[in-house]
Amino acid sequence: MAATVIQVTNVSPSTTSEQMRTLFGFLGTIEELKLFPPDDSPMPVTSRVCFVKFQEPESVGVSQHLTNTVFVDRALIVVPFAEGLSPIYFHV
Repeated sequence: MAATVIQVTNVSPSTTSEQMRTLFGFLGTIEELKLFPPDDSPMPVTSRVCFVKFQEPESVGVSQHLTNTVFVDRALIVVPFAEGLSPIYFHV
């Protein structure tokens, strides 16, 4: 079974969940998206991490082409999330 989840790091602290959903929504159907810390977090942050769960495994490969794409003010790093591991914040 192929991975359906990606991890996106080096996300700008000013980026919102909706912006990430718009960006990755062009690459496939998103089942779930989580941005950490969340949009409403009172903590000051210097960088964020986003997990995107796609419906189709093919979207994972396509999304990796966005690595080093500057989004807002940071170059994103997109990698598949390890198969067999599931972020505790995803509903499986």
